[in-house]
Amino acid sequence: MGYVIARILGLDIRRRGSGNIGATNVLRTAGWTAAIVTLLGDVAKGYVATSIGGQAGTGPGWAATAAVLAVIGNCWPVFLRFRGGKGVATALGAFLRITPWALIPAGIVWGSLVASFRFVSLASMCAVLGLPLAILVLGYPKPLALAGLAVTAIVIARHHENIRRLLAGTEARFGARAPEPAAQAMPRGPGSSR
Repeated sequence: MGYVIARILGLDIRRRGSGNIGATNVLRTAGWTAAIVTLLGDVAKGYVATSIGGQAGTGPGWAATAAVLAVIGNCWPVFLRFRGGKGVATALGAFLRITPWALIPAGIVWGSLVASFRFVSLASMCAVLGLPLAILVLGYPKPLALAGLAVTAIVIARHHENIRRLLAGTEARFGARAPEPAAQAMPRGPGSSR
């Protein structure tokens, strides 16, 4: 969704900021309106995909599989040469449909960490880490907990660059603007000074 929104605004989001097509990078490069539209679109993508999966057959396994596939599709979209987002917003939409109560502790963790440290990546990883346990503790079927575990692994793996930047102290904080792309060097004509 972020790629489409940015293209409408005349930007290639993959060449701006972190290069990610998710809502956080869209916020840094294109502003709040574009970021909110991106976020809502990615959440809706997960919710709709899981709704369709749940109607495909009986039992929670269908919805669980749909949730994982929706996140995979967001992270590795074929039409973008497998360079997609981090899967967080799509996972939010998917689990909002199938395990809504399990998102409450995840939301509290996410909000607390963003407010305290202003690192969306750190907040997202910590929030998703507790999702499978919350699903189990709240009594949801085990296939949904397995889906939560699979999605957690995907989201953490997709944040490998963020983890490196966090450890190096170079990760951008929430609300920071992305630097403008460097201007290309102008070709030098004969007689131009160096």
